[in-house]
Amino acid sequence: MPSRPVRPSHRRFHLPLLGTGAGVLLVLLALVLSPLSGTPTANSTDAPVDLAAKSTNPPTPGNFTGLGFDQCETQSQAKMDTWLAHSPFRAVGVYISGASRFCREQKKLTPTWVSTQLAKGWQILAITLGPQSSCVGRFPRYGATIDPTIINDTTNGYAAARAQGSAEADSAVAAATALGIVPGSTLWYDLEGWSLSKANAGCTEPALAFLSAWTTRVRQLGYLSGVYSSAGSGIKILDQARVQGRADVVLPDRIWIARWDGVANTSTSYIAEDGWRPGGRVKQYQGGHNETWGGVTINIDRNWLELGATTVPGYGCGGIKVSLKTYKKVAPRKAKPRQVRALKCLLQQKGHYPGKMSKKYNKLLRAGIHAWQGQAGQKVKDSWTKKNWASLLGS
Repeated sequence: MPSRPVRPSHRRFHLPLLGTGAGVLLVLLALVLSPLSGTPTANSTDAPVDLAAKSTNPPTPGNFTGLGFDQCETQSQAKMDTWLAHSPFRAVGVYISGASRFCREQKKLTPTWVSTQLAKGWQILAITLGPQSSCVGRFPRYGATIDPTIINDTTNGYAAARAQGSAEADSAVAAATALGIVPGSTLWYDLEGWSLSKANAGCTEPALAFLSAWTTRVRQLGYLSGVYSSAGSGIKILDQARVQGRADVVLPDRIWIARWDGVANTSTSYIAEDGWRPGGRVKQYQGGHNETWGGVTINIDRNWLELGATTVPGYGCGGIKVSLKTYKKVAPRKAKPRQVRALKCLLQQKGHYPGKMSKKYNKLLRAGIHAWQGQAGQKVKDSWTKKNWASLLGS
């Protein structure tokens, strides 16, 4: 993950499946005291990094419910602007560090790119892909001395794996700091999926040790910890540790579930429903494919995000489903009942619809649509577009 221009096997294998002022000081101290020489940064293999990072950027992602995409290469500003204007997406995943990344150069990923996207309203998901489980099978990608796998040595409670996880967190924070991704943001570790078969039993504990150290160190440096993995492997073993109440496993603040079921929500049968709720889940529900918005085509993975204090639950208003697979145009003479009910419910939660949850477009819904469009600084009209959906879901 994420998608890339050529995907021979990458992510095709899916198993059945708080930032404060003190946080800034911690980051500065860590950069001075930690042995970061030689660790990868956002642009570790290309031209010198643009150092105009803004410490005034907001933490990312903030409170957000809605659609996001991720891709292998960071996109140009022109493409990002076009998709902002025409697509339903308001969140974007980008690789900032990790020696095992497929797209390692990231020539367009600069502090200016980061600050510009945040200022325009994008939420950024900063991804690191470093050491992977030896059970994945396709790593090291470049060689054992370049991107080694997680060490399975049991000595001193998997101390070697823990050291790797801590070091990777240092590298990720260094890259984030250079890009202007500030403390309080979530840093996501991408742990690719593997089979939890008996033959691979020796990979579970090293992975948990690695992720625990990642989370501990990321938090020490003022960031939130996120973990991306498949529903049937990395996410599953984290949830099992949570349910079991294991004191030796440090759980991440947020999880990013890879489960290509085509359903735009954050649920999966492979883990319990209560963990990391409310506001702590993302689901990658569709894998690599081309999408075209405003005449611009990008190969992406699709994600549904429910992050922060204002996340939209799957159901509301007495059982109305508001977490839909797609959000379509609603107009007086062209409105599907499920879309109308979801819109009425979400507008009611914002104080803009006092009526019943009927399936028909009515005068109260028209008034609510006008009220929200005016509040959001959008063109006031009777129809409700994908751009309107994006502003409501992301509020």
